Amino acid sequence: MLKFVFWALLASNAALFAHAEGYLGRLEDGEREPQRLKNQLAPERMVMLTASEARAAADAASTSASSAALPAQPLPVAAAAPVETIACTQAGAFAAGDARRFDTRVARLGLGQRASRISVPFQEVSSHLVYLPPGGGKEGAERRVAELKERGIENFFVMQSDSPLRWAVSLGVFKSEAAAQSLIASLARQGVRGARVLPRGPQGTRAAWQFRDLTQDERKRLAGIADDFAGVQLRSCQ
Repeated sequence: MLKFVFWALLASNAALFAHAEGYLGRLEDGEREPQRLKNQLAPERMVMLTASEARAAADAASTSASSAALPAQPLPVAAAAPVETIACTQAGAFAAGDARRFDTRVARLGLGQRASRISVPFQEVSSHLVYLPPGGGKEGAERRVAELKERGIENFFVMQSDSPLRWAVSLGVFKSEAAAQSLIASLARQGVRGARVLPRGPQGTRAAWQFRDLTQDERKRLAGIADDFAGVQLRSCQ
């Protein structure tokens, strides 16, 4: 009786062990472990690699992973088109008071070293001379005087000083240019041609500004400032 119990227990344990290891298959599909392994592994797709082939495959996988980890390279940036600039622009000349105001307003443009103040020759015009230019020396002046007298013009003066106007014929001196131009128009109606106006006054210097490498927009803004100052114009310079 004891032998029977011993062998029964041993058989039961063997059956449980076989079932746990899959040798008896699963109840739901009746499949044994060897068959399940055969279906899962697809042995016909398996290839045996040599040691060198295995190392090459591992190296290739490592290189691929490193390339994927590298940051994306930035796209090339297109070069900006060059900005067209004006080499040199000059403004002036300015009277003392106007120079200070102009300097204050130009400073707001932020041009830095591209703006520089200079001194330029300037004539302080105090009068305007109406005259007939010299020609033919003393004899030429005498002919002009005779022509003026024929037309009834008696207000004239032959200039004999040692100057470029020697033997010119002065016809009058006026404070304003408008008055001088009015006389020229009157002389033309009387048949006198070739009269000119010459501004006169002491020579001196005044302040002016030169600006380098201005953009079109900067020059436009500068012109807007210069327009507020009588007689001041912008011009090209060296």
